[in-house]
Amino acid sequence: MRAAGRSSAAIERRAFLRMAGVAFVAALAPRPSFALSRTDAVFASGYRDRDGTFGIAVLTEDGTVIDRTPLPARSHGMAFSPVTGHLVAFARRPGTFALVIDRTGRAEPVAIAAAEDRHFFGHGCFSPDGRLLYASENDFDNRRGVIGLYDARDGYRRIGEYQTYGIGTHDLSVSDDGRLLIAANGGIETHPDFGRTKLNLDHMEPSLALIDAASGALVERHALPEKLRRLSTRHIDLDDKGRIWFACQYEGPRNDLPPLVGHFGKGEDLTFLSLPAETTIGLANYVGAIAVNRSEGLIGLTSPNGGRFVVLEADSGRVIRDEGVADAAGIAAAPHGFAVSSYDGHFAGRREPVAWDQHIAKLSASR
Repeated sequence: MRAAGRSSAAIERRAFLRMAGVAFVAALAPRPSFALSRTDAVFASGYRDRDGTFGIAVLTEDGTVIDRTPLPARSHGMAFSPVTGHLVAFARRPGTFALVIDRTGRAEPVAIAAAEDRHFFGHGCFSPDGRLLYASENDFDNRRGVIGLYDARDGYRRIGEYQTYGIGTHDLSVSDDGRLLIAANGGIETHPDFGRTKLNLDHMEPSLALIDAASGALVERHALPEKLRRLSTRHIDLDDKGRIWFACQYEGPRNDLPPLVGHFGKGEDLTFLSLPAETTIGLANYVGAIAVNRSEGLIGLTSPNGGRFVVLEADSGRVIRDEGVADAAGIAAAPHGFAVSSYDGHFAGRREPVAWDQHIAKLSASR
C-alpha cells in the first residue's frame, strides 16, 4: 500500500500541473507563420532549449526551423491531423498536459488536462477524419492502460475512454480505415507517486492489442512469449499493406541480444526479425523510435543508446543501411528516406542550439 502522504502529494502535483497548463496556454496566441509553411516536407519535434525551457518546433526537410511554440514542460510524441491541420504535443510520462496547435493559424492553442487519476503516456493519434483524438493514458491506481477519447469538434472535451488490455501503454496508432486502434502495451507498471520508476521489471507484461475503434472491444491481443517478457513493446507504425511494425526496448541483462523489431497484422502471429548480430549489438537493446516510409518500402530505426540509425527493407527485412548517429533521437519518413534528429541538436544537415526530443511528426497527408 502506498503512503497517504505520497498519494496526497501526487494529487496536489497533478492539480497544479493542470492549472499551470491552462494558465500557460492563455498567454499563447495563434501561430500564423505555421500557415506560411509551404515546403514539400514539413516536420515537428519537441525540444529543450539551452536555458532549460521546452517547446515544439516546425522544420523543413533540410532542418530549417519555421516556427517555435513554447511548452510548459517537456513533451514526447505528437499527433497530427492532415484534415484539420491540428498538431498535438503530449507531455512526457507522467505529464498531465497536451497542447493542441492549429497549424493553419486560425484558432487559439488548446490545452488538454489529463483526467483525475490519469496521466499521459506521451503518445496519441487522430482518427482519419480528424474528429477524434486518441491518447494513451495511465489508470495508475488500477494498474491498467487506457485510451482517452477527445472530441476535436468540441474543444477537445474528453468524452470517454477505452481499455488497452494491457499495462504500461506507450505508443498508439489507428488503421487507415479508422476501424482499429493499435496499442503498444510496454508491460511496465509505473505510478506518479514514484516518478518514472519501473515497478515490475521482474514480472513485466508486454503485449500488442488491436481494439475496435467504434466500441472499445478487444479484437486481438498478442502477449510476448515468456522468454521475451522483459522486452517492452514501445513504438509502432503501419506500412502500406496494413502490417503493424513494432520496436522494443529490453529491460534484461545487457549481454542478452533479444530481437528488437517485428511486425504482425490482424489474424497473424507476431513475427520478429532476425537482424545481423552486428546490427543488434549496435542497437544496444534499445530502439527509441521507428518509422515506415511507405512509398519506398523502408523501415527506419533509431537508437540513442547505441547511437545508431538503421534502415530495413520492409518486404525482406534486409538491412540496407546501418550507420552511427551520435545521440540519435527521432525519425520520420521523408520524401527520400528518413528525417533523423539527435539529442545534440542535429536535424538533417543542420544543427540548432537545442536538444531535439525522441520523436518527429511528419506534417502532411501521406503516411
